[in-house]
Amino acid sequence: MTQQIDTQVFAYARQFADSAFKAQALVLKGLEQAAGLQLGTLEQQSRSAAEFLLAAGELRDADGLRGLWDKGVALSRAQTEQAVALTQSLAAVGRQTAESLGALVQPLQAANDAVAATAAATRKAAAK
Repeated sequence: MTQQIDTQVFAYARQFADSAFKAQALVLKGLEQAAGLQLGTLEQQSRSAAEFLLAAGELRDADGLRGLWDKGVALSRAQTEQAVALTQSLAAVGRQTAESLGALVQPLQAANDAVAATAAATRKAAAK
């Protein structure tokens, strides 16, 4: 009876270790995707800001300043839209990662229940 429990516990431990490795890989993949999205947005916003500053440096009169104001408003709007899109993308990556991690837990729960049932049966048999 002890050998049966040992076999189940070792199988459960192996399954747990495999699932932990897969979970780590999923989390790292999610972090990599999130970092890539953030860096891409940062690059776009930096490029837009540099172009705006370049245009500001070339101003020569009041009419240019009015045009710069319009460019500044457009830049602000574009960067806000990019930030909202980034937030939605990050939420999607987080949700996808969480769902994948949840799928990894299901087999572990079944194995845990099997080991607990065997242990309870062993205790009951030993008590007789």
